Amino acid sequence: MQVRFVVPACLALFVAAAPAAFAQADKPADKPAAKKAAPAKPKLARSAQKAVEEVTPIDDDPKVQLTDADLEVARQVHVGDIPCELGASVKVAPGRRAGLFLVTTKGYRFLMHPVESRTGAIRLEDPKRGAMWLQLGNKSMLMSQKLGQRLADECQSPQQLTFAEELKRNPRPSILDAPKPVQEAVPAATPASAAAAAQPGATRPEEAAGAALPKTN
Repeated sequence: MQVRFVVPACLALFVAAAPAAFAQADKPADKPAAKKAAPAKPKLARSAQKAVEEVTPIDDDPKVQLTDADLEVARQVHVGDIPCELGASVKVAPGRRAGLFLVTTKGYRFLMHPVESRTGAIRLEDPKRGAMWLQLGNKSMLMSQKLGQRLADECQSPQQLTFAEELKRNPRPSILDAPKPVQEAVPAATPASAAAAAQPGATRPEEAAGAALPKTN
């Protein structure tokens, strides 16, 4: 009798627990937690961008191909710290590769190379950043073609200062000064022509000379 009551009791417990077990099995599995998105990188301020650009090396550009004529022009470029007007200065330094130059001034850095000049002046350009360094005999200037303005003017290296002083002592003739026309020389009057000029009707020199000669029988 005792066993007869124990089995139904266990069966009752199983039946009571079955709905909960089936409900747990039907429940969808929890989705894995989504990964947190990486925080966006903050944009650099303009001043910080400029600082990054200044430390980024730009002393070579494999796209620039120089000829022997370009290298010859590069040998004539004045290098060093060159003072300019209004307290500015420009530093011209040789680049990593022969013929290239780093041209820097306050807030600007350029990688320049020689280009052909129609006027005979020494001309360096950075086409990527739109700048030009023009070296004349007595001064140089740094221009931003991109901005349409001069970044530095009246820059003079020691060689240019010497040349400028020489120009003051011995000014070169300006190409605008036209040469004076050469006047044709007037032949000097001879006694015969002077006498012929006094004869009436003698207008041409040969007639005047003939009239002055004595007549022969």
